[in-house]
Amino acid sequence: MSLDATHDPKLKSWVTSANGHAEFPIQNLPLGVFSVKDGPKRGGVAIGDRILPLAEAVPHLKGAAKKAAKAGAGATLNALFAMGPGARQALRTGLSALLAKGSEARPDLVKLKDATLHMPASIGDYTDFFAGINHATNAGKQFRPDTPLLPNYKHVPVAYHGRASSIRPSGTPVLRPNGQRKPASEPEPSVGPSRNLDYEMEFGVWIGSGNAQGEPIAIADAANHIAGYCLLNDWSARDIQGWEAQPLGPFLAKNFCTSISPWVVTPEALAPFRAAQPPRPEGDPQPFPYLWDEADQAAGALDCELEVLLLTPAMKKAKEKPTRLSLANTTHLYWTFAQMVAHHTVGGCNLNPGDLFGSGTISSTTEDGFGALLEITQGGRKPITLPNGETRRFLEDGDEIIFRARCTREGAAPIGFGECRGVILPAR
Repeated sequence: MSLDATHDPKLKSWVTSANGHAEFPIQNLPLGVFSVKDGPKRGGVAIGDRILPLAEAVPHLKGAAKKAAKAGAGATLNALFAMGPGARQALRTGLSALLAKGSEARPDLVKLKDATLHMPASIGDYTDFFAGINHATNAGKQFRPDTPLLPNYKHVPVAYHGRASSIRPSGTPVLRPNGQRKPASEPEPSVGPSRNLDYEMEFGVWIGSGNAQGEPIAIADAANHIAGYCLLNDWSARDIQGWEAQPLGPFLAKNFCTSISPWVVTPEALAPFRAAQPPRPEGDPQPFPYLWDEADQAAGALDCELEVLLLTPAMKKAKEKPTRLSLANTTHLYWTFAQMVAHHTVGGCNLNPGDLFGSGTISSTTEDGFGALLEITQGGRKPITLPNGETRRFLEDGDEIIFRARCTREGAAPIGFGECRGVILPAR
């Protein structure tokens, strides 16, 4: 994906808050859906501490950009996603010119603090991948110390079908789930609130234009079917999962809630932060041809820094800042996003605009970058001590988990994703 004038780090906006903004400078222009007070849901683009409603941009745009703005101006972005990369690029170019310093047009903007952010698209299907190899290894060691990775892991992008109906935007409280639990210390299972509630730091992948059933998406074209990215918290009840997951995988342990950041950062905005996929270790199998593309290996990964923070009720009461639990990077994924798309469709599955993928938990190779408490506390056996003296095995009621992401590179304007937050409420 080539760079153009919209990526120029010297580009400034007449929206003064965007200039030097840590997350939403004019070089980003993420898409989302918002409302103000009791007003309707509308599509918009974040610019500094403001939102430009796409409907306000329509009169100032032409051609493909105007059509794309109209498609995205309503209550969901599905129609815009369906138009594919050409429409997104045209919209980005038009919005960049409209918002650039020197533009004569001044469409009405909305203050971000006055807006409520909603789900950016109607999600038909959600698939959660398992592409974070460090997490897979760390978790596997707790159950299979000698063979932490199952034999298929390096041959196939492992995934399972998740629950789309319980995906919620950042800020939505998370109700502690009930379910069956059976720790090793108890002879029989019991039903009750999860005792081992956890988070999982993941990257979300929004599908743009889909494919017809029975027509796989080729790996060389797979990236063109991605509409954008977000942060994704795949909340996990580890004790429920440990009892129910054999032999078919998680069910109630994951279907109660998944949180996402509400802004869709487009592939075009992330062009300066493309990276080569890390080379496979010597001895790892060569993927089958349907999963292998040299261009994807050369630039199909993303270089984004991911941060997990915890804010406890005691910290809130003392007006303390949240404490960092981990810092990792998307380059730690074993499979590229294009490989996920190609594998998902190789059997003939049809993807639709607005479908969502989770990358799988992203962990670094060191403890300060582990993407879940399951790893950090070694399954709860090694509690962590927080700076204020509190300890945690897993999450307690009132705890708030915050995800942040930032892309930086020399010669490019830094961009962010906004936050993905969720506070734990007691089980009912």
